[in-house]
Amino acid sequence: MTNRVVLIGHPVAHSLSGGMQQAAFDAEGLDIRYELWDRVPLELPDAIAELKGEEFVGANVTIPHKEKTVPLVDKTTEDAHATGAVNTITKDGKRLIGHNTDVAGFNVALEALVGKQKMPRQAVVLGAGGGARAVVYGLIREGFQRVIVFNRHLHRAEGLTRFFARSAAHMELRAMPWHESVIEAELAKAKVVVNATSVGLRADETPVPAELIPPDLLLLDLVYNPNPTRLMREAEAAGCTVMGGELMLLHQGAAAFELWTGRKAPLDLMREKLEEGIAAGAAGAADGEVAAEGPAADAAAGPAS
Repeated sequence: MTNRVVLIGHPVAHSLSGGMQQAAFDAEGLDIRYELWDRVPLELPDAIAELKGEEFVGANVTIPHKEKTVPLVDKTTEDAHATGAVNTITKDGKRLIGHNTDVAGFNVALEALVGKQKMPRQAVVLGAGGGARAVVYGLIREGFQRVIVFNRHLHRAEGLTRFFARSAAHMELRAMPWHESVIEAELAKAKVVVNATSVGLRADETPVPAELIPPDLLLLDLVYNPNPTRLMREAEAAGCTVMGGELMLLHQGAAAFELWTGRKAPLDLMREKLEEGIAAGAAGAADGEVAAEGPAADAAAGPAS
């Protein structure tokens, strides 16, 4: 019997995880098929319950279900509990275990973005969905002293900061209203900026006008379009160091693979397949298509929610 791993989200049609994970399963000689399940929120409980079937090894969870999956699993690991979001599910018999490998993926991306310089201590996070939760938790664990969260619906950002109030008791973690003058002032104080919104995912738009971007920021955009997003292009033109969401996607996927299989992920192969998927997406983008999934797509739970 072929075993199954599924990606549960809405939408999932342009997922890059499928090709990456299937190549890894095949390379390791594992009889596992990776499937895409497009499920609207009302269908989520039934989809999660179906995973208890013997043929399922586990699942990935993406937009817009990461937070809603938490009460549907039997147990959450430390990272999933600490973030209030699940992006990977494993099984212990028929018990479903919720994990958050976005945290591990973000840590790798942050370290690569900062490079050899000293880790900064002030950051701005745009968005308040499941991806933003992994980012904020990662910044807290990294020892940041001031993190400001912006979301177009302020109550979402306030809910996120309240959620982390205890773990962030040693630092300043605040939600602020999405006003350009406020954003400009906070960007001038910060060193790291993370876009965890969906802006730029499907259109050449930016959450932050170019004139608000100061030089020398370290900017991570969780969106991973085939080409750099407008935010990335304009930030780079302003003198910032920029990075897209590909590295985070790769490493959260590798961590999920290892949880499902107990084997070390074939990282080079997964990187190769991810790059192939992005290149194919670039060709599709010329016809009006965009490849997106994982942390980037989960960003849609940011300003739009």
